[in-house]
Amino acid sequence: MSIPLNEIKSPLKKELVQFDSFFQLTFKTRVALLDAILNYIIKRKGKQIRPLLVLLTAALHGEVTDKAYRGATLIELLHTATLVHDDVVDDSMERRGFFSINALWKNKTSVLIGDYLLSRGMLLALNNKDYDFLEITSEAVKLMSEGELMQMEKARTLDIREEVYFDIIRMKTASLISASCAIGAASASNKPDQIQNMKEFGALLGIAFQIKDDLLDFSLTITGKPKGSDLKEKKLTLPLIYALKQAGSDAKRKIIHKIAKRGKITDTYHSVRSFIEEHGGFTYASGKMHEFSGQAADILTKYPDSAFKDALLKFIIYNEERNS
Repeated sequence: MSIPLNEIKSPLKKELVQFDSFFQLTFKTRVALLDAILNYIIKRKGKQIRPLLVLLTAALHGEVTDKAYRGATLIELLHTATLVHDDVVDDSMERRGFFSINALWKNKTSVLIGDYLLSRGMLLALNNKDYDFLEITSEAVKLMSEGELMQMEKARTLDIREEVYFDIIRMKTASLISASCAIGAASASNKPDQIQNMKEFGALLGIAFQIKDDLLDFSLTITGKPKGSDLKEKKLTLPLIYALKQAGSDAKRKIIHKIAKRGKITDTYHSVRSFIEEHGGFTYASGKMHEFSGQAADILTKYPDSAFKDALLKFIIYNEERNS
């Protein structure tokens, strides 16, 4: 039986309530349209995993202070901004089962909303002289942009090596999770080695997180993610990269042709899924996910036992077992 997220949150019940209040205060404006859109975002908030990681890593290193709440808010504002912009880039009409911002208010407004969220987060850090947060998040934004552009470049040719894939996901996905953990540590500790430990912990966890998303894209169970969304965008995920490497030249050429042509996504999805299963792609990707999860867990052995360390270990397991 999988670990419920609420069990992981339980050591920080009061702190998470405090964070929610703190986060919502940053959404107060005097612009009616902006208020309407921000209210829509708040009501459809996701699992808020990244703020949770900020608060857990803060508690692991000491107290959860106002600086930790500011860090968690900065991370969530940045994450939300990237999601809004991603929906514009991907021309996605849905987010978490609801209409996306661009579906309701069009692309121009969506881009401005994303910019607004990013600026609010940066100003929050600047106004409180949290310059260490600005350094951490600026690096993450740079890496995320580079990773996204590299992925777009590789999607055109449908040719990507495994080492390039890991470069992309370390930048595109893992960088923000890494920043979340580093900010949590930085809010409670001024020791560079502890902040670096959490930065690397978050990077390893983020890679495992992305591999799990790759697997969910081909899951036969119901998930929160539309089936075959990565295929539709011609993103080569780890299970497919491995299967292509194992396949003969004819089989490889046929499956790449099927992905490249604009056929019915359902037919492509089932063909590609069968191809990956036949060539051991799912088994291989699961093994790599466990490998990175184990490396993340190893970093936590440097810390004394506590409810917060236990929650982070449970989160590693939760990621491996989640279905959305």
